[in-house]
Amino acid sequence: MTKIPSIFIKFSIHTFIILTLSLPFPVISQDQTTLLLSLKRQLGDPPSLQSWNSFSPPCAWPEIRCSGGAVTELHLAGKNISAALPAAICGLTKLIHLNLSDNNIVGEFPTFLSNCSNLKLLDLSQNYLAGSLPNDISKLKTVTYLDIGANSFSGDVPAAIAAVSELRTLHLYKNEFNGTLPREIGNLTNLEVLGLAYNNFVNQTVPFEFGNLKNLKIMWLASCNLNGAIPESFAGLTSLELLDLSFNRLTANIPNGLFGLPNLRFLFLYRNGLTGEIPGLPGSVQGFNLSIVDLSMNNLTGSIPEGFGMLQNLTVLHLFSNQLTGEIPRSLGFSTSLKDLKVFGNKLNGTLPPELGLYSKLEFFEVANNQLSGGLPQHLCDGGALKGVIAFSNHLSGELPKWMGNCSSLKSVQVYNNNFSGEVPLGLWGLKNLTTLMLSNNSFSGELPSELAWNLSRLEMRNNLFSGKISLGVSSAANLVVFDAGDNMFSGEIPRSLTGLSRLITLMLDGNQLYGELPSEIISWKSLNTLSLSRNKLSGTIPEALCDLTDLVYLDLAENNISGEIPPQLGNLRFVFLNLSSNKLSGSVPDDFNNLAYENSFLNNSGLCAYNPNLNLGSCLTKKTTTPQTKNSNSSKYLVIILVLIIIVLLASALLVFFKLRNNCGKKHCGRDLSTWKLTSFQRLNFTELNLFSSLTEENLIGSGGFGKVYRVASDRPGEFVAVKKIWNCGNLDERLEREFVAEVEILGSIRHSNVVKLLCCFSSENSKLLVYEYMENQSLDKWLHGRKRVLANGLSSPNKNCLLLKWPTRLRIAVGASQGLCYMHHECSPPIIHRDVKSSNILMDSEFRASIADFGLARMLAKPGEPRTMSNIAGSLGYLPPEYAYSAKINEKADVYSFGVVLLELVTGKVPYSGGQHGRNLVDWAWQHYKEGKCLTNALDEEITETSYVEEMTTVFKLGLVCTSRVPSNRPSMKEILQVLRECCYPSGNGRRRVEIGFDIALLHGDTTYISSYKDSSKAMTENEESCLYIV
Repeated sequence: MTKIPSIFIKFSIHTFIILTLSLPFPVISQDQTTLLLSLKRQLGDPPSLQSWNSFSPPCAWPEIRCSGGAVTELHLAGKNISAALPAAICGLTKLIHLNLSDNNIVGEFPTFLSNCSNLKLLDLSQNYLAGSLPNDISKLKTVTYLDIGANSFSGDVPAAIAAVSELRTLHLYKNEFNGTLPREIGNLTNLEVLGLAYNNFVNQTVPFEFGNLKNLKIMWLASCNLNGAIPESFAGLTSLELLDLSFNRLTANIPNGLFGLPNLRFLFLYRNGLTGEIPGLPGSVQGFNLSIVDLSMNNLTGSIPEGFGMLQNLTVLHLFSNQLTGEIPRSLGFSTSLKDLKVFGNKLNGTLPPELGLYSKLEFFEVANNQLSGGLPQHLCDGGALKGVIAFSNHLSGELPKWMGNCSSLKSVQVYNNNFSGEVPLGLWGLKNLTTLMLSNNSFSGELPSELAWNLSRLEMRNNLFSGKISLGVSSAANLVVFDAGDNMFSGEIPRSLTGLSRLITLMLDGNQLYGELPSEIISWKSLNTLSLSRNKLSGTIPEALCDLTDLVYLDLAENNISGEIPPQLGNLRFVFLNLSSNKLSGSVPDDFNNLAYENSFLNNSGLCAYNPNLNLGSCLTKKTTTPQTKNSNSSKYLVIILVLIIIVLLASALLVFFKLRNNCGKKHCGRDLSTWKLTSFQRLNFTELNLFSSLTEENLIGSGGFGKVYRVASDRPGEFVAVKKIWNCGNLDERLEREFVAEVEILGSIRHSNVVKLLCCFSSENSKLLVYEYMENQSLDKWLHGRKRVLANGLSSPNKNCLLLKWPTRLRIAVGASQGLCYMHHECSPPIIHRDVKSSNILMDSEFRASIADFGLARMLAKPGEPRTMSNIAGSLGYLPPEYAYSAKINEKADVYSFGVVLLELVTGKVPYSGGQHGRNLVDWAWQHYKEGKCLTNALDEEITETSYVEEMTTVFKLGLVCTSRVPSNRPSMKEILQVLRECCYPSGNGRRRVEIGFDIALLHGDTTYISSYKDSSKAMTENEESCLYIV
């Protein structure tokens, strides 16, 4: 989510306001007072304009500015206006400033505004205006500032806009323009600000004529679908201060004169296909104003110009992900302003400039994935502001410098895949702000310290020369999520204190010299996803507690001395990888593993047998024992008899069920003739078709909704169930729709993620579909949030289990879990999968209240093309529908973000999303009004769970819910950003307070109601983060 550069706001509108402020409270005519009160009524009499009345002079109203006995300015931004703009507004004949931004205004561009003969500033941004811009826009002859950004205008930008010759500021950003970008804009010679970013213009080059805009200070053309070369004429834009051509498909070389523009401060050309060398900077470069240069993610070659180090104001230099060669210029070490240097992902060689950090307060230092040699510079943290040393995958050598143990600002150190040696500076292990320490694939030696940083969440030290015992101090890193110390020389037992790390997702200690038994307290690793302890000297048995780690999908215990039988309950886990080879295991392989998926999982265990001959183990049916032959023969006979009896009983049961099923299928739509059903399976099933179909009865019904009914059906394993969603289509799908449905179902069935409800299989017939999911014992979040109040409202005094109160810590964990599922679907799947019906009833929870998202894509799969868009067939649910459903058929991931924002508001307020209450407003409208009116946020929280220690977290999540429900889709954060905020709410800092830092710039979370953010920490920066939605999926 790239954000609007703050310089736009500073230069454009602030300057205009200063120039147009008038003296306070002059008297205006009664006609204008009457007109203003009439306008208020035509605008729907919004509560925000309650100060407009006949008892006070209009010039005293907060939204009015007057001059010379007339109204000259109307400031109506963010007033929740939904009505169409009345033409009578031009009755204010002296009106020069009209700001209606950030409202809910719909319809087309109001051409009648050309009748406002003195209008100079017109701001209609952040509304729901749509359609094409009319040619009549040329009649706005007097307008100098025009902002219609963040609406839904489409088609061409009319060439007639060039007739508005007085324009100084033109903002058309973040619309849906998909036509041409007129070259005639180059005729607006007075233009100082041009914002066209984030439109999908028809494939075209940057108009050469834009080089005629000699007064232009800001050109914002990011993500406009532009190709070809940057016009050489841009080298003549001597007034230019900001040039942003990022996220396009530009090619060819960067014009030579671009770096010679005397006033240029911000240059953003990242995410294009630019080639050739970076132009050399002029010799007299010291006086130039360049502050931020971002040429990253192109195909640039050659060396980094020495001239960059001579730019006195340069604070940010991003050249990463190119094909640059040569050394990093030593002149950069003498820069006095450089804070952010990112040159990773190139082919740079040589040593690092030793002066880096000596003369400037360096904050970000990222040189990974190059061919650099030598050691790390000695002065990187001299300024005390360094947050990260990202230098992995180079040829760096020597010891880590001592200063790294004293650099308290460090958050991330990533130096893996180098040639470092020696001991790690002792202080580095315990730095208070350190969250990531990645040292793998070097030659580091020494022992683990007695204490680790409390905030440390990721410690990777694989393939080094570390030795000694795994110290008790590791348990001091209470927030540790990934601990990888494989392929070292650690010895001793696995300390029981390690089981106190309850947040562990990945634990890898393979390839060491560890001995002893696995601690039985591993049950505390509830979130563990990966456990690798192979190639050690571990003994004892496989603890049964391991079977209770329901998130475990990767288990490697190979090449140890583990004995005893494999716990049968281990088969309940759904492994992606399982290796128990080369141990001393005995007994039979559990039934769940008797298939080819595990043919290499149990090799070299002489005491093991299996019923499946393909597992390369001895057969449990023919295996010799130490008992006499006659006894063995009798046992075999008894076994055969028992097997025959079991088969007879199963056949008899099957026949009884079949006849019962056939007798019950007389109804026209029963749909239980098994020959008419097609099965598509995605996992090994623990139920028979007969059992499943016979269980679709009213007594097993646990829910119903817009798509059908849901049944709880027992599987063949005692005490286990599956959830069956029965969907009626009321008619056959045509061949194309059937293919699409099957394709969508296969995609969803292939998903393996702990926060997405697993689709086990699908049954299809002519008029019905059955989707079989894993069963979630605690059912939906909706029942837990609102069921209790519904029961009490119905006069019942004894709420059932699903109506008990959820405390805040549980609600926060549910929010994190659900966001992880959505984040995976949006950011880790290709193409992204959009849910389209996120709501609290589609967030399900297991027995431990681990949240999973259900019904992904079901809304779209069952939608029929050609049907009108009505509330009866629209994908989504009342109270959760994003506003763009009202005017656009193009829905993306931001629709899910809006709906998830509603869920966040439900979690913190305890209110239902739509109740038809006062003024008929839904939860989103109520929350925004509460915020904008400046009311205490604590009063909006669910009073039943609000405690002093939770208020900070709850208010942060409340504000996050507001940001997610922004009316403009492009203003909403991504699920990756949402997950980051929620995770940091979950993890307390060392002083007992919660860390609520965010990795993206949301002004609302800092108390600003205006959601217009700067470029800083934009979505581009998020893509540079080494951490994805989950550590392992």
